[in-house]
Amino acid sequence: MPGGGQSDSQIYSDRRLAHAALARGDQHHPCSGLRVGERDGPARRGGGVACGGHAGRLRHRLRNPCAVTGRHYLDHASTSPIRSEVLAAMNQWWAAGHADPSRMHAEALTARYEIEQARQQVADCFGAHSREVVFTSGATESIAAAVRGASYRGAHQVLSAVEHSAVRLSVERLAAGDHRNTVVGVDSTGRVDPAEMAAAIESDTGAVHCQWANHEVGTVQLVSEVIAACRERSPDVLIHVDAAAAAGHAHIDFAETGADLMSISAHKFGGPPGIGALLVRRGLRLVPLLEGGDQERARRAGLENGAAIAGFGAACAAFEDGGLEQEADRARVHTDTLRSRALGIEGIEPYGHPTQRLPHLVCLGIADVEPQAVLIALDRAGVAAHSGSSCASESLEPSPVLEAMGVDAHHSLRLSVGWSTTDEDVDAAAEGLRDALAELRKLRS
Repeated sequence: MPGGGQSDSQIYSDRRLAHAALARGDQHHPCSGLRVGERDGPARRGGGVACGGHAGRLRHRLRNPCAVTGRHYLDHASTSPIRSEVLAAMNQWWAAGHADPSRMHAEALTARYEIEQARQQVADCFGAHSREVVFTSGATESIAAAVRGASYRGAHQVLSAVEHSAVRLSVERLAAGDHRNTVVGVDSTGRVDPAEMAAAIESDTGAVHCQWANHEVGTVQLVSEVIAACRERSPDVLIHVDAAAAAGHAHIDFAETGADLMSISAHKFGGPPGIGALLVRRGLRLVPLLEGGDQERARRAGLENGAAIAGFGAACAAFEDGGLEQEADRARVHTDTLRSRALGIEGIEPYGHPTQRLPHLVCLGIADVEPQAVLIALDRAGVAAHSGSSCASESLEPSPVLEAMGVDAHHSLRLSVGWSTTDEDVDAAAEGLRDALAELRKLRS
């Protein structure tokens, strides 16, 4: 059973003790409660004794916890495991030994061809023209480029209260200078009112930021309605849509939305980390965030990460011929199962919109138990999950998203599935959550 007779705080300390055991020989063993050295083992240099054979295994597990058999990964909304076809595309790039694609020799032209092929795959996936795809290091950079570029067009920006911290903090940094921002509230499901977003636009508004769907609770915004309302009020205002949470899980057509800018990150749907894109409407010129070279048509300086770009393209190609719809349908079945089984447990309530939500994640409010304890109990049961509460960053801050929704911002659990999720993973998560809460609540009684 999760917990092993420990208090919530003791459970939470396990991970920190594990790290301490690697650094020092005088801490408690993270798995048994024994002091390191109470089992047979060789002496460690610098004092202390390592547990016989265990320190190496523990060190390996901390490096790669998913290498342990019997694990069930339900944190795809944070990052999704790399698809096999993505690895193949990246390995092919590395094996070819490609050159700088900006040069004129044969090796460079081959590299350029493969980058442009991947660019077309990304464009096709998201309903964009290939010239509208600007490769970046990920959605965080894409967002920063959108925010910074819009700042030259006006001293005011508008955003919803549930935007990702990459949007919120980028806008707040501008506001620390001579810029201003307006934050528009949401309802209890996390949805923003399109009319309120439009009403927040001022004469010097440079951009309006609206996410496609929320990264914590999965609520899908009325993006088309928001854009239409904003265009009616101010035809020239830039509209930036953060689609990082939705990309690869919902049908997205950049051209149909009428947005000017859209941020995407490949690692959210089985692509490699460290690569993403900013979709920029044709004809729109922004002051680039990174300068110093003419890469990406002088919109993003720096040598292209060719292997990652090839992997990004391969991840997008996985959604061709109905692949996106098939994965979304399977994900919906999995999250519906998780949601229904979780709601059968006392003290759990769902967060986010009941129907208009992303297919691959479910967010739950859990009464009376700290999310840190739940996450670690699940982890010990072999289930990887996430919370938007304070344990997400080991800070003491509650989730700004949940606060904006007016729900308990301190006690949430997010379970998210993806392309590699199996029925067995879902069963393990549902059973693990039931057992973890039963044990933790028993300890509190």
